[in-house]
Amino acid sequence: MPSKSEKTAHLGQGDAAENETRKISTTKLGIIIFMSLFIDLLGFTVILPIMPKLLEFYGDQGSDSLYLAMKSSVESFRVLVGAPDTAKWNSVLFGGFIGSLFSLLQFIASPFIGAASDVYGRRPLILLTMIGVAASYVIWIFAGNFTLFVISRVIGGLAKGNVSLSVAIVADAYKLSERGRGMALIGIAFSVGFLIGPLIGAGFAAGAVPAVGVGEFFVAPALFALSMAILDILYMYCAFEETLIESKRAKSLFSTENNVFDLINPVSLFLFKAVPGVAPEEKRTMKRIGFIYFLYIFLYSGVEFTLTFLTYLKFNYNSMQQGKMFFFIGLVMILILGGYTRRRPTGTEKSTALSGIVLLMPGVLCIGFAQSATLLYTGLLMFAYASSTVVPSMTTLISVYGTESQKGSVMGVFRALGALARGLGPLSISAVYWSVDSETCYIISACAMLIPLALLATTKVKASPKQD
Repeated sequence: MPSKSEKTAHLGQGDAAENETRKISTTKLGIIIFMSLFIDLLGFTVILPIMPKLLEFYGDQGSDSLYLAMKSSVESFRVLVGAPDTAKWNSVLFGGFIGSLFSLLQFIASPFIGAASDVYGRRPLILLTMIGVAASYVIWIFAGNFTLFVISRVIGGLAKGNVSLSVAIVADAYKLSERGRGMALIGIAFSVGFLIGPLIGAGFAAGAVPAVGVGEFFVAPALFALSMAILDILYMYCAFEETLIESKRAKSLFSTENNVFDLINPVSLFLFKAVPGVAPEEKRTMKRIGFIYFLYIFLYSGVEFTLTFLTYLKFNYNSMQQGKMFFFIGLVMILILGGYTRRRPTGTEKSTALSGIVLLMPGVLCIGFAQSATLLYTGLLMFAYASSTVVPSMTTLISVYGTESQKGSVMGVFRALGALARGLGPLSISAVYWSVDSETCYIISACAMLIPLALLATTKVKASPKQD
């Protein structure tokens, strides 16, 4: 009979073998998630540089009733906030309205997609949402009028669920002690995609890539986006295996304690009503983290949106110079996410998020008061640090809540709150920007960051991942 020490040694070897197997599987899964998000974002972001040209194209038609209605709304908003009546700002504000629409659609869809994935599994839902995104690109190819273009964006916004599902996949497969690295990997995929995709779009916008033989100028980028979507579908169909095992799936989409209204009502989402059966103390913490996340994204996305205004007015930056500025932010984010955030010790997610918010405040002030490129880029450096630390860390914090059969619902609600913030923040902060001077707007934004900072600092989070 083996001695106690021999048994212990054997168990230790077994644990080590199990951990090694898990490490290999999560490494492979991480590569799959990264590649899928990267391919998706190449197609998703290609439209960004050509958006002004698209709006100009649809505006020249002059007969689309939906375009005229949205133009009237943008004009009313411009007059209300006192923005100058120029083609450039009208285009930026119009793009902001469309971007807000897309975010609000994600706010509606994310909780449903997350909850459905808890019942039916991640794989069928992620493939289904990818097919929806591909369908939106098909409609874009034929969008000779603004109404069809908006329909394509509506379908794309409702189907865009791969990000929240990727987060749920990380929560499924990664141990708590590894989960922060998985969330950071999602952030890296985002940063690389947003770095390269717009460059491809800029090539289309500049005519560097010729259009397809017939059709409008947007047919070529739309076909590129569609090809990326199809590639992503094929890749995930062949490479991705289900991570939510049968025994841990939810029994139904709606329980006796929640209903469809809880998945679309903003108040219910802030209360996480779609995640029933959680202990009261844990539910309070979930609600607090969700509210902090909403406030942070609301302020952050608003400042990010107004960077275009500020750099044009203060530094006379053209589109190319602004593109270089966002390229700098994206490059710094990749370096921080890959070299710092992923390597942070487990259990430090809260302190990492706090450090990001703390640095964001002087960063915003540096940007707002910059009279030189040196001070501007100093502020952008701190802005990029916050971008690379706060969201991955807070996503890891919220991922420990709920049962194994509720991870999709938790992440769906969490992503929905962020989408709602991105839908409201840009237009709200730009209204402040044009109503007062830029320095005052950025002072207000920096000071407002004290609210999520104080709330997070005083939040007692659930047992940290280092205790896993």
